[in-house]
Amino acid sequence: MDRALNPPVSHPPGGGAGRWPAFTADTQALRIAVPNKGRLREPALKLLSSAGIEPIYGGDTRALLVPTTRSDVVLVYARADDIPVLVASGAVHLGITGRDLVREAGVDGEVEEVLDLGFGSGRIVVAVPRDYPYEGLSSLEGRRVATKYVNIARRFFEEKGVRVKIMRVSGATEVMPLLGAADAIVDIMSTGTTLRAHGLVPVETVMETSAVLIRGRVPAGLEYTATQVIEVTRSVINARGVKLVLMNVPDEALKAVLSILPSMSGPMVARLESPKPMWEVLVAARESDLPRIIVDARRMGARDIVILGVEKVVP
Repeated sequence: MDRALNPPVSHPPGGGAGRWPAFTADTQALRIAVPNKGRLREPALKLLSSAGIEPIYGGDTRALLVPTTRSDVVLVYARADDIPVLVASGAVHLGITGRDLVREAGVDGEVEEVLDLGFGSGRIVVAVPRDYPYEGLSSLEGRRVATKYVNIARRFFEEKGVRVKIMRVSGATEVMPLLGAADAIVDIMSTGTTLRAHGLVPVETVMETSAVLIRGRVPAGLEYTATQVIEVTRSVINARGVKLVLMNVPDEALKAVLSILPSMSGPMVARLESPKPMWEVLVAARESDLPRIIVDARRMGARDIVILGVEKVVP
């Protein structure tokens, strides 16, 4: 039995063979698939936690189907490369996985990419040994290419009009040229460290990838819940790198200070009750802009500057 497509459920407290009532097939709970391991798992769980969705393991941390702090949402832990198929089939409603894995699964037209999650970035590349006489893709004509991205690689080389022998491997792709089992590879590259360690150099970019939130068929009764999850998650992503800046500004300096402040729709300005005419100014700003804002605002007369974190931003 395929564990990804037929995940075991956690048992209720106290053991026994019974199942959590929340996991029966007809339950009206939104199912979100999350990678059960790998580089996307922890960032995915952290993002969901920031959106108010945390798993409740019920004493069994190995469970692959678990309730969450939201009674209308359950998490399904599955292999990242199975998640696109689970979402496309309707077994789960939302899923977090890599854009490359959606493309590899061939379900681009059956699922909707609703959010780029901003982590797990990388490139799918063609890489060859450092001493390979590479003079363009045509120099790989008839050669052996090892990859776990069989569909992506085949489509790429077919579109380029280059015939190669695609070899499916499930792991340690980088070692294949060293072993003499392949002449080149197609694999994901983040920093390039692993490729260099195995004497390989990237020569072509096949596609860019990152973690994405995808959705499939959502029952009408769960559409509102799905929309909530998507929009709150979006607000968490929007808030990355955003800070709330509060400052007190003398009346005579207000115009000058406002002229140097960024803003979504405009700073919020309120008159303060003070012996000297004074204004409280509040603005949302990118963290990268803070050094300039602090220095320039201080020079113009602003004081009592306070910087606060922002959890969520809904434009």
